Amino acid sequence: MASTDSLLLFALVAAATVSEANAAQLRADFYSCSCRNLLAIVKTGITKALQKEARMGASILRLHFHDCFVNGCDASILLDDTSKFIGEQTAAANNNSARGFNVIDDIKAMVEKECPGVVSCADILALAARDSVVYLGGPSWEVGLGRRDSTTASRLDANNSIPAPSFSLSTLKQNFANQGLSEKDLVALSGAHTIGLAQCRLFRPHIYNDTNIDASYAKFLRSKCPRTGKDRLLEPLDRQTPFHFDNLYYKNLVQKKVLLHSDQELYNGGSTDHLVGKYATDRVAFFNDFAKGMVKMSRIKPLTGKKGEIRLNCAKVN
Repeated sequence: MASTDSLLLFALVAAATVSEANAAQLRADFYSCSCRNLLAIVKTGITKALQKEARMGASILRLHFHDCFVNGCDASILLDDTSKFIGEQTAAANNNSARGFNVIDDIKAMVEKECPGVVSCADILALAARDSVVYLGGPSWEVGLGRRDSTTASRLDANNSIPAPSFSLSTLKQNFANQGLSEKDLVALSGAHTIGLAQCRLFRPHIYNDTNIDASYAKFLRSKCPRTGKDRLLEPLDRQTPFHFDNLYYKNLVQKKVLLHSDQELYNGGSTDHLVGKYATDRVAFFNDFAKGMVKMSRIKPLTGKKGEIRLNCAKVN
């Protein structure tokens, strides 16, 4: 009889093989006949949204990230709660924090008008994340398409899967490894924090409890974010250019001037220091590795073929 460890290994390998097989079905030209104007529609929607509010680019990218880390890139994060399940929007990482749902809904409505019942919300979100990064000055990458949408969502799974700002480097590495992502992917994809804002409640522990933070920067942040209260006060993750996608995030890591504990863990005498140093001085290398990491992340356990569905409304199962 096979040992328990052997059976577990077999199950993990089998699951990985199925996931890779599903990801292999994604193609950039998936909608070339069924919805040939899709890319233009999504780009127009993102341009309109970011012209109105540049911060929205980071919000859309974060939605895609939080979607993919919870049972794959299946638009489960977009589902409202129902009598059958409590979804991901009230999970710790998303509650009163995740945003951009209305932007995806608006784009979906435009896509439905052009190509009814054809394009998944998961594919729209993947494209919207890419277009947001490009609009803000970052790299582009080819988005494989053909994902289908989940018919359920889980707050518990979101709480167990999305990395927290309190994580240590070893916990971050394991969290990303659970998704099939490498140490390099971890450091490169964390560069998404070169755009966007974070709430006081999330960076409070770093500025009051940690010693690996620039003293003057910590003092400045404490003047904004008290020990109690003002939980939702916002500060930029990249203090210089929070709405421009560049490599200053890594320069700030080297200077110990970042908001989150988990971010500074990437440059704290550990195995990832060399990658942070590389990206801090080589923007092209960061852009290349970020794009490669996004391709890998966007291909985590997609629903393809007859699995899932094509939602008509991203917030509701058909």
